Amino acid sequence: MKTKILGCLFTTAAALSMVSCSDFLDTTPTDSASDKLIWSKYEYAQLQANYMYEDLNLINGYGDGTGCTRDCFIGLSESLTELFKYGGYNYTSMNRIPSEFAYGTASTLTKSYVDSYLGCWGSMYRYISTANQSISNLHKYGTFADEQKAEIEAEFRFFRAFYYFTLAKRYSKMILYTDNMEDYQKDHEAVGRTEVYEQIYQDLYFAGEHLPVSIKPNSRLTSGVAYALLSRAMLYAERWQDAKDAALKVMGMGYSMPADLETPYTPGGEGAIFQFCFDLTAQTHQFDCYYSPGGDKAAFANPVSGGYGCPTQEMVESFEQVTGGIPDWSPWHTAGGTQATPPYDQLEPRFAHTVLYNGADWKGRTIESFVGGADGWMEWMKQDMCEGKSSTSYYLRKRVDESNLFSNGSKCTKPFTFIRYAEVLLNYAEACYRLNDAPEAVAKLNDVRTRPAVGLPALSSSLSGDALFAAIRQERKVELAYEGHYYWDMRRWKLAHTAFTGNRAHGFKIEKEANGALTYYYVEVDDQDRNFPEKMYTNPIPQDELENNKLITQDPAWN
Repeated sequence: MKTKILGCLFTTAAALSMVSCSDFLDTTPTDSASDKLIWSKYEYAQLQANYMYEDLNLINGYGDGTGCTRDCFIGLSESLTELFKYGGYNYTSMNRIPSEFAYGTASTLTKSYVDSYLGCWGSMYRYISTANQSISNLHKYGTFADEQKAEIEAEFRFFRAFYYFTLAKRYSKMILYTDNMEDYQKDHEAVGRTEVYEQIYQDLYFAGEHLPVSIKPNSRLTSGVAYALLSRAMLYAERWQDAKDAALKVMGMGYSMPADLETPYTPGGEGAIFQFCFDLTAQTHQFDCYYSPGGDKAAFANPVSGGYGCPTQEMVESFEQVTGGIPDWSPWHTAGGTQATPPYDQLEPRFAHTVLYNGADWKGRTIESFVGGADGWMEWMKQDMCEGKSSTSYYLRKRVDESNLFSNGSKCTKPFTFIRYAEVLLNYAEACYRLNDAPEAVAKLNDVRTRPAVGLPALSSSLSGDALFAAIRQERKVELAYEGHYYWDMRRWKLAHTAFTGNRAHGFKIEKEANGALTYYYVEVDDQDRNFPEKMYTNPIPQDELENNKLITQDPAWN
């Protein structure tokens, strides 16, 4: 593998201010310094760690100006499933390309194509080498207090664990490097996921034990962040007891569920465990511009067209009625259309917090996603660019800033919430289910679904077996919608090859009649059946790695 050990340089005060919301970013450093100087003071070592915070934001935050989460390099990862649709047909990462992945033809899902858009091998190993070099230098040159050195090491080990977790989600075998820099060589044998997840466990556990205990979500890494990520990673590793234990650590730290649904996505909001914050004077993103409804363009001089990707009818029909149970949507599936109003007002509160629908209130106006409406509708595969129109009649509401009137052009500043307390409770519930503790799993599911902000009826305490697993999947699907979990959950559960094969996604085409009545037509937003070949449970090893490392071979699924 070609590695590049990045030099240890201080960055500018402006660049440092990009990565979080706390006062430590205001320190003005020098432009450069030797390794010995960097590791001579705790404050200097903190500045070195700031590089890694920025990398973490680029990988899993609002991103590098594309407006999409970077956990998946082709926009929101839900677009690879039936829950989200990019409507334009331009050959770009937030138009046609996600649909090509969803259709999964042999001519499309080649090794080079999958590596280009779902791969991250080279970038993760560059980040890992930086983390390892930093840990090595800390041990070699660090002259400040042992407790402070342990805290700094914990930060770098958290980052290293996150990078390896990003790899382990994708690849079945990887090269395992630690801070022993003598291990870096051109040819290196690969190890399986089991060994990598053990390293992830050791790093995150160390981080959890040595990072500060604080429930403030928008500062530096905390013990809660480390254990929360550990609970997530150990579900992927199928180490159920470790996942449960990590979640229990977080649950004992004083986190709580907020009284409303929006608070975890606001700066420092209750229910958030870790956030990236943005500032008009430093770093912004463009998420709102890409996903706002088309009517915002005219009303608020939106400089970007909006509506790039939209929730599907399949997502809408995943939400329960507020009284429990999924409503009967069959009257709206008729070929000839219906003028019956969909039961939006009967759905649980998470629906209206997640999805904007025709008739919804938004920025002091009413969404008009019917044909010719202020927001508009477009037929799938008929326009190169959506230009603010929706191909499903829905728009994304969750994570889009309703207060953004685009007075600062395309600059958006809503925080990205990296991990939430609700996820930890769901991680705990799944671990309990796997450990045959069904009553405890049900109790935690009920903590999420019956909280005042949601208000759904409690699940039966006698729920168990397949029915309980289905309830866990349902709760993760709606609670964590559009936060980058569903596609990866279905991969780790090995359910994607059946759930994502042989079907098509849908939306509504809404026409306004001369008398003002609305007719809802159930329409397909795919031009071919979807397909998830089983080889997609792993990613192919990049060709340049195979050429430069004689001791690694291609994953058998891709031979």
